[in-house]
Amino acid sequence: MSLLPFTKMHGIGNDFVVIDFVTQSGVLRPETIRHLADRHTGIGFDQLLLIEPPQSPDADFFYRIFNADGTESSQCGNGARCVGKYIFDKRLSVKTTLTLQTRVGRMITRRLSSAQFEVQLEPPALDPKAAGYHSVIGSEPPFAAGFDPAFEWSFGVVDLGNPHAVLICDHLDTLDVSALAQQFCDNHIFASGVNVGFMSVVSPTIIDLRVVERGAGETLACGSGACAAVIIGRQFAGLDQTVTVRLPGGELTITWSGPGSEVLMAGPAERIFEGRIKVPRTMEQ
Repeated sequence: MSLLPFTKMHGIGNDFVVIDFVTQSGVLRPETIRHLADRHTGIGFDQLLLIEPPQSPDADFFYRIFNADGTESSQCGNGARCVGKYIFDKRLSVKTTLTLQTRVGRMITRRLSSAQFEVQLEPPALDPKAAGYHSVIGSEPPFAAGFDPAFEWSFGVVDLGNPHAVLICDHLDTLDVSALAQQFCDNHIFASGVNVGFMSVVSPTIIDLRVVERGAGETLACGSGACAAVIIGRQFAGLDQTVTVRLPGGELTITWSGPGSEVLMAGPAERIFEGRIKVPRTMEQ
């Protein structure tokens, strides 16, 4: 057995384990990640975040994201805020603005205060095919899907480095969002699965949102899911350029001026605790 240092963090309830692979080395296999993610026998988290040296000279760090089921993701906005705070607090860099390299591109974090960070995401891909979507209906966005014999849900599709489907609906507190999200998987309309958001429009500047993340299930918050909801809502529901997104874990401020523009997400990042966990050597190989 060996001891692996970690920091537990969260962004409005979306919780993470952050591990520094800049000053230390290691390899974590999927079964190790699933072990650590277990909330009864491990640490428990929605995603595991690894900070590594950059692979490109124009980036400050390489940022990797793993879901609780051990699969690797390409994007996590709430996690990026926590990574920005971790790097600043641990003095891995003195910069207040960082360029994080990911599997699919770049994202920029900015320190607004000791607990508030802004993330700038690259312009979204608005072609549904970029999100791995293939229509079983043959319609143009916004799409329609009859997931319940009594209802027809409208949804839009956007890719932010990870795929999102966003449904516009009411009565979020009574929806079985996990069952509805599962239908996207059962219908095989997304090549590699999808994050499914359920959005209720309160006003042009406020929305309520629940998100079921692929590989993690419903989480208290999803940063890229909040961005996706505003993008879809801007196109199809009359949302303003800057929107407050109310999630079960708290609020985010999302700004998007339109196609071809970066997405800005501002919100808190908090450290919960630090520790070390015993990891079997056979699981590290």
